[in-house]
Amino acid sequence: MEPHALAEARSLAYHEAIARRLAAEPALVAAARRRVDAWEASGLLHPTYALAWRAALDGPREALEALLVDPGEAARALRQATPFAGALGPRERWAIWRAVRDEA
Repeated sequence: MEPHALAEARSLAYHEAIARRLAAEPALVAAARRRVDAWEASGLLHPTYALAWRAALDGPREALEALLVDPGEAARALRQATPFAGALGPRERWAIWRAVRDEA
């Protein structure tokens, strides 16, 4: 698998793990909102992406879960700048990355 496709597969698998946790761990959404707040305040992220994440985080949890696992182009673009970075610990993240690599 070429490096970019591998990175996208890892990102999707990472976000699938986040989506599975949202119902049980609402603090994940609160932390993501704080990150989007910081992006908006600093201007470090293009407003289009910040607004899209804000809308997703403020909408129904089910819609956010669907966005996180959506394989489409718009969702892939959003995952490039995710407010869920750091939401999973290093061991879990590396396990996901190994699993994706082994499947490739």
